Amino acid sequence: MTKLKIKSGDTVKVIAGDHKGSEGKVVRVLRDKNKAVVEGVNMVSKHTKPSAQNPQGGIVKKEAPIHISNIALVDLKTKETTKTGVRKEGDKNVRFSKKSNQVL
Repeated sequence: MTKLKIKSGDTVKVIAGDHKGSEGKVVRVLRDKNKAVVEGVNMVSKHTKPSAQNPQGGIVKKEAPIHISNIALVDLKTKETTKTGVRKEGDKNVRFSKKSNQVL
């Protein structure tokens, strides 16, 4: 498995594809598929049959995963996309933004 630089809870921006330019928070990261589910981005319609949980059935909107290469981390200070690095502070490794040098 590859090391992913994006974790759940990060704010990201879509940099390629149909949803280019939209921002959202990472809900879940699928490490084995190199994909992430971003809140409010890549919404798909799913047709559902009536069931006990959903007696009406019908069309349900839900977020679909988007590939990691199509999203970039947003720096909280500058509100622009940034790359990340890892450095040691004391005895812990912390992620930091390469643009603003702030700890993420």
